Amino acid sequence: MSIPSIPSTPPAPGIVLAGGRSSRMGSDKAVMMLGGRPLLQRVIARLAPQTAGLAVNSNTATELDFAPGIAVFADTVAGHVGPMAGVLSGLRHAATHFPAASHVVTVPTDTPFLPLDLVARFQAAITLPGQIAVATSGGILHPVFALWPIALADELEHWLLTDDKRRVRSFIQRHPMIEADFPVPDTPQGPIDPFFNINTPADLDTAERWLPLIEDIER
Repeated sequence: MSIPSIPSTPPAPGIVLAGGRSSRMGSDKAVMMLGGRPLLQRVIARLAPQTAGLAVNSNTATELDFAPGIAVFADTVAGHVGPMAGVLSGLRHAATHFPAASHVVTVPTDTPFLPLDLVARFQAAITLPGQIAVATSGGILHPVFALWPIALADELEHWLLTDDKRRVRSFIQRHPMIEADFPVPDTPQGPIDPFFNINTPADLDTAERWLPLIEDIER
């Protein structure tokens, strides 16, 4: 699959969000095997080359030894889990370890087909320093796939501590936001959304069927 040319900008650091409970799967999704490799390893392999450096947000770091050289850090706000707690932890991590960076990109650990040009498209979409760039495909918003201004960390922490629902879209809608739209590849089995996420054993079976199709497209 050819990757469209996008103006060059310094890549942002990246964070893989692997801190969820995986309740529908029944066990840690990060270590679930897809095509003989753990899901987290697949996501790292796709995202790491796009970033200035990659880290993993996880509250069960003992099972992540297959990611050598990649920092693993837990949520920073005690008692709060979920994607936005992971985003906050990612912002804090990036501020410490990438002081020159203005933004950080986040992706969930259960999306093995994420675009190979995700970060470049996000950075090309940004037109204002305070914008959050969010992925869309097929008319659907994917709010955990986003490029976040690191300067939002203090506000996000306050929101996590005071908002009862803590919905990702709710926080995003409080700020300037721009969508970065991604194509949905067509395959012999039909369209495959690059943001397909694995929540259940049935989803994992679907991903196994789709994996060779995606690999054929990207050759």
